[in-house]
Amino acid sequence: MPATPPEIQDLFPRPPADSSSEFDAAPVNSFVARPILNARFLFSHPAHLIALGFGSGLSRIAPGTAGTLWAWLVFVLLQPGMTDLRWAVLIGLSLPLGWWACTVTARHMQVQDPGAVVWDEVVAFWLMLWLVMPTGFWGQLAAFALFRFFDAVKPGPVAWADKSFKGFGARGGFGIMFDDLVAAFCALLVLAVWRLV
Repeated sequence: MPATPPEIQDLFPRPPADSSSEFDAAPVNSFVARPILNARFLFSHPAHLIALGFGSGLSRIAPGTAGTLWAWLVFVLLQPGMTDLRWAVLIGLSLPLGWWACTVTARHMQVQDPGAVVWDEVVAFWLMLWLVMPTGFWGQLAAFALFRFFDAVKPGPVAWADKSFKGFGARGGFGIMFDDLVAAFCALLVLAVWRLV
């Protein structure tokens, strides 16, 4: 069987050697094109539905912002029936669930940290809104703006978090979630200082 030309091999490289730690152990075919992000992909696996923010990550324009807006809308809709304990349970369960979903979806997409994967933004912003409540629309808008700034620009500690856990498998999935949590922490710190002055 003739060897595959290097220019074809480079199109879809295999994941790095740490892929043995993946939650989803199905092999990635180096010669299968990356999937098209559409409704079919969204509903083809429960991990996709979660990781892509129930479709918000399919936005062609700023999917991270779209995912954060979706998280804000869901928070506002759920808030009347929620207590601190319920939010703690929801967010506490969403973190490991998101770790799994982001790990599997990134592997299926053959991209280490796909922009369409927005569950990290969703959970981090839920956590942020929960901690800044009670606050009105303008306080929530400030939280949104600060979170998006730190998540998009990635200054200082956010950049460190973003670069520290790369790859496919559980490590990469953790990294997808981790840098957004650091961004939320930085945004909360700014809000805390703002309230003190």
